[in-house]
Amino acid sequence: MNDLHGFHPQSFTAASAESDTVFYSRRPAGPMLDQGAQTAITALYRTLLPEDGNILDLMAGPDSHLPTDMEFDSVIGIGVNAQALDSNSRLTDRVVSDINETPDLPLADESMDAVLLCDVVPYLRQPVRVFREAARVLQPGGLIVITFGTRLIPQKATALWQALDEGDRRRMLTVLLQRAGFGPVDNGNVTPAPEDMFWHDAVHAMTARRPDVV
Repeated sequence: MNDLHGFHPQSFTAASAESDTVFYSRRPAGPMLDQGAQTAITALYRTLLPEDGNILDLMAGPDSHLPTDMEFDSVIGIGVNAQALDSNSRLTDRVVSDINETPDLPLADESMDAVLLCDVVPYLRQPVRVFREAARVLQPGGLIVITFGTRLIPQKATALWQALDEGDRRRMLTVLLQRAGFGPVDNGNVTPAPEDMFWHDAVHAMTARRPDVV
């Protein structure tokens, strides 16, 4: 079966045909999520990521939001903006690459313990190929952690993502993850308290593990 069987051919196209490398070189590096949401993602990572593990941050920027009190054997960042990667102090290795153009990851099979995609899934134009590559580089039982908010860059977010509500986005990602070989998908979200002056963006999270056989 085709990776995107059942999806409209234009589902994962973006309004802007400009390369991600050029497009993002003109934008300030960093997440669109507010500080409260970023703190919530760090707290999630603290509960999920293995101490001393090997971590891959896909479509990485200047901050991987990893807990400052946790140490990892390696943190590899792959992204299009070399300057942003260079400013990310948690990265032990940096790879400048556009995974929308080249989804194949330059990493060995079963070499990672966790793969992180923080607020980037709206922009994946070959999502099943990227998720399948994530499964390939994960150890059996390894974890993929997907987080996202509600704000997006309309020129680069895919057509289907923009057409769906939050619930349908989760269902779409579940289908794509399962097609890539991941096991059952867990869902969760954290919503800021109305009185919180510094946190307005809800955080949606999805996790799945690579089975023993992909």
